[in-house]
Amino acid sequence: MIVHAASGDTWGIPGPTFLRYYLIATAVVVALAVWHRVRLAAGPRSAFVDPLGPQQAAYLNGGPGLAVHAALGGLRGSGAIGVGPDRRLLTTGPAPAGLTPLDQAIHWAAHQRSRARDLGREQRVRTALDQLRTGLEERGLLPTPARRATARRWVRILAVLLVLGVVRLAAGLFNGRPVGYLATTLFGVLVAVLLLWRVPQTTRAGRAALRDLRRQHTHLAPGSAPAYATYGAAGAAMGVALYGAASLWAIDPGFAEQAEIQRQALAGGWSSGTGSSGSSGSSCGGGSSCGGGGGGGCGGGGCGG
Repeated sequence: MIVHAASGDTWGIPGPTFLRYYLIATAVVVALAVWHRVRLAAGPRSAFVDPLGPQQAAYLNGGPGLAVHAALGGLRGSGAIGVGPDRRLLTTGPAPAGLTPLDQAIHWAAHQRSRARDLGREQRVRTALDQLRTGLEERGLLPTPARRATARRWVRILAVLLVLGVVRLAAGLFNGRPVGYLATTLFGVLVAVLLLWRVPQTTRAGRAALRDLRRQHTHLAPGSAPAYATYGAAGAAMGVALYGAASLWAIDPGFAEQAEIQRQALAGGWSSGTGSSGSSGSSCGGGSSCGGGGGGGCGGGGCGG
């Protein structure tokens, strides 16, 4: 049956007609957003997990900031760096053998008397962090920027639909039209946007790699009171990578305090994070029917304004 618009219909579209097409559009966008999110979290089928170093594990677990802290823990554990009275890093020994590009960049920054909180602005450090991330993406442990952008795009489209619905709701209220069903639908769309807004930062293979590393290194957890001197610089770096800045405090509380590690961790001043994100997908269902006359009104409830 064709529903003709009455003179009082909002935007010249009857409420039941608007709500019907709005529900269809929202359902399609939610389905596509969830599908891209699942693909993003699953990662490529060709993902492979060779043994991960501390800085790779740190980037997977907490992003570039934690990777820097892991490198600081390893360099401090090897006696290569320290902190002066002015809270600036300094070199206290020669660069040990087998340094990663990030280690080399931070050791150079310490030689230049940089502050720990300014390491993220050092071009050498940022280049090393970019190389670290690219390597993890190539191994299928982190999603590529293109896939993250695609997943976010569909959530943004859903947000645009939410705004459109809110505008329709306001216009319907202004015109004195019933909007109860539309309001209920918008609440569901809002919940979907909130649940889907933050896309997964690691792939399934990346999360599995972190779980395996934690099982292998439970002895490095700060609660286990590990003897970091026994495990060496690599153990110190892995402890920070898996268990955060608290491990750096356990390794050397004086260094951590002077380098303001806790302040940096609390501020979260790094550009991205890749810690596990467990936001689950959401489905918004429950379409309502509106018995529609030409005026767009519904008895006892409300339609789409």
